[in-house]
Amino acid sequence: MNTMTQTAGRAGSVAPPYAELATKLRGALITPDDAGYDGARAVYNAMIDRRPAAIARVADAADVVQCVDFAREHGVELAVRGGGHNAGGLGVWNHALVIDLGAMRSTTPDPAGHRVRVDGGCTWSDVDHSTVAFGMATPTGFIASTGVGGLALGGGIGYLSRRFGLTVDNLLSADVVLADGRLVTADEHNYADLFWALRGGGGNFGVVTSFTFRCHDIGENGTIIGGPVLYDLADTAAVMRWYRELLPSLPEELNGWLGLITIPPAPPFPEELWGRKSCAIVWCYTGSHDKANDVLAPVRDFGAPLVVGLQEMPFTVLQSAFDGLYPPGLQWYWKADFVHEISDEAIGIHEKYGASLPTGHSTMHLYPIDGAAARIPETATAFAYRGGGWAGVIVGVDPDPANAQLITDWAKAYWEELHPTTAGGAYINFMMGEGEERIRASYLDNYDRLAQIKAKYDPQNLFHINQNISPAAAA
Repeated sequence: MNTMTQTAGRAGSVAPPYAELATKLRGALITPDDAGYDGARAVYNAMIDRRPAAIARVADAADVVQCVDFAREHGVELAVRGGGHNAGGLGVWNHALVIDLGAMRSTTPDPAGHRVRVDGGCTWSDVDHSTVAFGMATPTGFIASTGVGGLALGGGIGYLSRRFGLTVDNLLSADVVLADGRLVTADEHNYADLFWALRGGGGNFGVVTSFTFRCHDIGENGTIIGGPVLYDLADTAAVMRWYRELLPSLPEELNGWLGLITIPPAPPFPEELWGRKSCAIVWCYTGSHDKANDVLAPVRDFGAPLVVGLQEMPFTVLQSAFDGLYPPGLQWYWKADFVHEISDEAIGIHEKYGASLPTGHSTMHLYPIDGAAARIPETATAFAYRGGGWAGVIVGVDPDPANAQLITDWAKAYWEELHPTTAGGAYINFMMGEGEERIRASYLDNYDRLAQIKAKYDPQNLFHINQNISPAAAA
């Protein structure tokens, strides 16, 4: 009776046609007149300021079905929000109905079967909490507050990629609400074409209400050895040349991404280094600790590092290490490309723009796509860039809206000069609104197959507020 009373009260405050939808939801429906509206529409990137018509904080898959049916039947724009981290803020849209999965955050680990079932609204901190306690993990990204759905559907590049592949390579099944309102389970044997498309094709094919991932034993009962090694910015060229040669030769239990950063003004960094520009590599070793000294010796001993921060820690600690530095509500501008090689020409450009990092949060990262991730054939999943190399990203970031143009101009100029040295396409999770040509380039020869699958499962392009793949035209 309490639930019915709350639903009726909520429906009475919602203008049609959303009053009808509100009565059908177990979760809450938030509209512009509600006190919590501004908080509900806010996303990770504070440059995004959009005003949806309504935000459905769904409680379960049945709520998702109701929302999808409502949007289709009423011709309403539909956006889907997981963790809200999307670079372009595509989890919200002006005048749209937003399906907000954030209340669906249950996880069910299966240590014996080395798998975990995860609700569509989970963040990676939820997943890591439930798996690392059992000494296992599934490949994820680098920020624990990132939503599972957005990262997983776009590919999933992270600390474990060299050893165990991308997140999509460890997806075993997905429960999906399709554009026609059906709830289906896609895996290698059921809806196999849909399952192929979900593994890198983004949010184009439906709303994933739960994922099941394969897990792997890591470190010593979930304790790994990792952390940053920081070098003076003047050493950038030498570090990059050494890193590009060393990385492919390292055991796959060791991964490391390279960045140009400003050393944060906070512990555990030495106070005398606060605010200093630096070339950084963040390492993660997930192998046996009795082999660690030999494996880590090359990365400890090279050059004259300012800081060697390698130490034992639970994997959850490394995964969440940057969450405090990059909380929700900062201004972000993103540019990205895949990189097959770190050429000498590119290194010169990195040196130039690293020296002119415009704010303390602005940065450039190169994330390896190597080892196990590169052994998967490019046609095995929708994620196509399997030839080795890196996913590069340039982000202008600052808390002050007054610096939005400054960080945008720096990121654009950096990218425009660097882009001719890159592979062309980009990791879709790092892209803002960049148009169909860039989306096609990011999927290589997989794009046409994705368009055919899109035409099968979403012929009217209901799910188009994303890095959109248009349905193929009927033959």
